[in-house]
Amino acid sequence: MVELPTAAVDRIIRRSGGQRVSEKAAEKLAELLEEKGLEIAKEAVKLTDHAGRKTVRDTDIILANKR
Repeated sequence: MVELPTAAVDRIIRRSGGQRVSEKAAEKLAELLEEKGLEIAKEAVKLTDHAGRKTVRDTDIILANKR
């Protein structure tokens, strides 16, 4: 189940140059963004654990995204 609001995803697509966006297109992009976000977050948590911290920092997210 996708938790990202489709209205926000619709705005992202429109900011990228899309003039019209179907509901299914916004839903599909939300699904893909959530999957990628979960992958990055899981990697960031591993980095946080390895550093002996409980707080995930922005630097953890940046490093996780590069991996």
